Amino acid sequence: MYLLPPARAGLQQFTMNFSSDNWAGASPKVSAALERIGGGYNPAYGNDDRTQRVSDWFCEIFEREVAVFFVGTGSAANSLALAAMMRPGGLVFCHRQSHINVDECGAPEFFTGGGKLVPLPGAAGKLDAATLARALGRFDPPSVHSGRPVAVSITQSTEAGTVYTPAEIRAIADVAHGAGLQLHMDGARFANALASLNVAAADITWRAGVDVLSFGATKNGCWCAEAVVFFDRSEVGDFEYLRKRSGQLFSKSAFVAAQFEGYFEQGHWLDNAVHANHMAERIGRVVAETPGARLAFPVEANEVFAIWPKETTARLKAAGASFYVWPGDSLADGEGPGADEDMVRLVTSYATRLAEVAAFIDVLQRLRV
Repeated sequence: MYLLPPARAGLQQFTMNFSSDNWAGASPKVSAALERIGGGYNPAYGNDDRTQRVSDWFCEIFEREVAVFFVGTGSAANSLALAAMMRPGGLVFCHRQSHINVDECGAPEFFTGGGKLVPLPGAAGKLDAATLARALGRFDPPSVHSGRPVAVSITQSTEAGTVYTPAEIRAIADVAHGAGLQLHMDGARFANALASLNVAAADITWRAGVDVLSFGATKNGCWCAEAVVFFDRSEVGDFEYLRKRSGQLFSKSAFVAAQFEGYFEQGHWLDNAVHANHMAERIGRVVAETPGARLAFPVEANEVFAIWPKETTARLKAAGASFYVWPGDSLADGEGPGADEDMVRLVTSYATRLAEVAAFIDVLQRLRV
C-alpha cells in the first residue's frame, strides 16, 4: 500500500533512506552484467543463448525442470500468472492486504478477464489454512450465481514483512488442492524470505505445493527483472500468448536475462537478501527496546513496521530519515496506533549502508521516545 512519498524524488538527498527497496538502484554486479551486453547483437524475443542459460539456472535453483517466462514488473507477473489459472466466473482467494488486492490498480481483474479477488483476513499479513477452508465452505455446493474458486495467492515475504514457513505453505496448499484450486505465490521479496528461512528454494515452492511463482528480483538489486515460473511445464497452456498480448514479451529479452545472470552469479541474490534482512533486524531490535515504541509485526525479512509518537516521526524526518507512514488499519491483530501515534514502514535493501542504520538508531535513541 503506497501512500504519498516522503518528498518528491530528486528534491531532497536523504541521509537515511528506508522508504522502499524499489528506491535502490541496480547492484554493481547486475549493472556490470547489463554493460557487458550493451553492444553487439543478440537474437530477439528470448531466442538467445543467455536467456536459455538463465532458464537452466532457474531449473538448478528449484531442483526440477521449470518453465520460466520473463516479464518487466511484479504486477505483470502476478496478473498474468493468475490469468493462466482463470476460468469464467473464477475467484482468487488472497490476504486482504496483499499486493494484488491493494496495490495493482485492478490489473489482476483486468488481465484475468473479470476474475474476482476474494480478500481474507489473517494475522501478521498471512493467510492460514483454517481461514481459507472456512471461506471455501460457502461455495460448497457450487452455485453459478456465486462464481467458482480457481486459485489461492499468497505473498512471500508478506506485506507485513513476515514469512511463511514450509509447513504453513503446505497446509494452505493442501486446502487449495483439496478443493481443486491452484496455489500462486507472489514472490516480490522471495529472496528475502529464502534468506530468512535458510532452506532450499524448492522447500517453500513446489515441494510445499506452490504451482506458480511470481519470482521477483527488481526489489533485490535488479533494474527490471521479474519472471513467472511454472513448476509443472504441462500447466503452461496459453501463457506465451497471454504474455505477448499483454505487451510483456520483450524483443531484447537478453537484457532481462543479463540481469538475472548478474543476480544469480556466485549467490549474489542471496547475499543481497541476507544483507537487507540483517539491516532490518538491527533496526527492529532497537525499536523493540525503545521506550514508547513497539513493533507492529515480527521482523522476519527486510521490512520493519513500528508504532511510535507522531513527534518521533517528525523529528526523524527532520534529521534526514526517509520512510512511509503506514495506514493503521493494516494491523488486523494486536494494538494499532493511538491518536497521537503513527505506524511507519521502514524498508532496507541490498544498498542499505550500515552507517545509515547506525545514524537512524542513534537519532532514535537520542530522542528517548
